[in-house]
Amino acid sequence: MKKRYLECGKIVATHGLRGEVKVLPWCDGPEALLPFGTLYLDRGATALAVEKARAAKNMVLVKFRGYDSPEAVQPLRGKVLYLDREEDSLEEGQYYIQDLIGLTVVDAGSGQVYGTLQDVTETGANDVYHIAFPDGKVRLIPAIPQVVTGIDIDAGRMEIRPLEGLFDDDTTV
Repeated sequence: MKKRYLECGKIVATHGLRGEVKVLPWCDGPEALLPFGTLYLDRGATALAVEKARAAKNMVLVKFRGYDSPEAVQPLRGKVLYLDREEDSLEEGQYYIQDLIGLTVVDAGSGQVYGTLQDVTETGANDVYHIAFPDGKVRLIPAIPQVVTGIDIDAGRMEIRPLEGLFDDDTTV
């Protein structure tokens, strides 16, 4: 089942004298958080209205309505921020990493179950999926169209067509 509220970053420090905070984004980049008018704490239980937000290097500087001093935002340090899935839209073929974790990975041709997607590493070229096999080993696959042939989040399934030799060697994590 898809979670409505998704982790999107962490408040790591206060910034300036007007109650801004520095947020380390856990998404495609700082710009991805800028359009949101509301972010949430406590897994979605507490809404924070965003008064303004801007990217600053690899961080996001956010000013929340009602928090007007460093002392006011100090208790927010270390808190995880969430976004509401219903306030965001993904393009065709894009997925939240949190939705991918736990998918059953199967062979697109034979239906053989390889294992479960347990982690995603984001690289510059393409993501890398970590597949936990029943034997306890973790094998890596590139998240490219030649390998990943289908993803069905609602069915909890990812179909892959491993490149020749991908699972033949004993390279595991």
